[in-house]
Amino acid sequence: MKLAEAIKEQRELKGWSQEESANILKVSRQSVSKWESAKNYPSLDILIAMSDLFGITLDHLIKGDACFKKSYFRGKL
Repeated sequence: MKLAEAIKEQRELKGWSQEESANILKVSRQSVSKWESAKNYPSLDILIAMSDLFGITLDHLIKGDACFKKSYFRGKL
């Protein structure tokens, strides 16, 4: 599962709108929209907050998303 799909799935399981999720995470609704459409990726601190908020592991959010891993870790290894 891609990161975008995982974020949207977890948000919908909680019954939250993008606006509600954004308010909880202290980001804009547009940020949530971009994450869910894979136009942008959340920062690591936001990923950790989402993991805690949704009660899931970071692995569940990002492990299956090769594009995220490639862009996030580019030049860091």
